[in-house]
Formats: sequence, structure tokens, C-alpha cells
Amino acid sequence: MGQLVKNAGRKVMETEKEKFRKMFPNLAYEMNLGEQKVKIDSVRSSEIAAEKALKARNFFDYYPDIVDFLRRCNDQKQAEEIITYMENRGEISTKYAKKLRQQLKEKGLRSFGPKKEEGHYFKQGSR
Repeated sequence: MGQLVKNAGRKVMETEKEKFRKMFPNLAYEMNLGEQKVKIDSVRSSEIAAEKALKARNFFDYYPDIVDFLRRCNDQKQAEEIITYMENRGEISTKYAKKLRQQLKEKGLRSFGPKKEEGHYFKQGSR
């Protein structure tokens, strides 16, 4: 019985791939090449924070948010302290703090993005 279900699942998957290939032939071709890949090195659980991060590239009128501070942390303990501090100050809501802690626990510190080293904004601004 298990083999039948497994084979049926493969058949459905192949049918879906074929349907996708017919609907989007160029995209399917490019995906099969495997050459064009975009590395995703961070997760933003808040759409507002993600938009803010995209606009921040020129640093005009930019104020760091909690994710910027978390990206400077060396370990999870420091990240926990930052989340607690910002929550206690009222800078972030308890609900958002809970979300951040969950992401930290499940996906790790670097799920917020690569580590920001000393002089990060200076280096980015001089590009």
C-alpha cells in the first residue's frame, strides 16, 4: 500500500512539473539550468521591517531597528538580552518579541541576516 501511495505522489508531482513547464517554459528552462541562484541569508517576520531594510540602503533618515541590533550580536545569549531590553523599554511589543525569540530558537541568530561588523554603515555608505 505504501508503495502505491509513493508512486501516486510521484505521478502527481510529475504532472505538476509538466503543467508548470507548459505554463512557464522559459522559467522552467532557467530553473533546470541551476545557474541563476539567489542566496537568501535572512528572514524578516515583519513586512514593515523588511520594507524599511530595503529603503535603508542610502541611510538617509534611517534609524536602526531591533534586527539591526540582533545582527551585531555574537551569540544567542546576546540576542536574547537585546530582545528583552527592547521589549522592556517598549521599543517592541511583547507579541513581536515572542516572534523574534521563536525565530532565534528555530532558525538561529544568522536567520536575521549576516553579522554586521564594526563600521558596517560607513562601509556601505561609501559605496
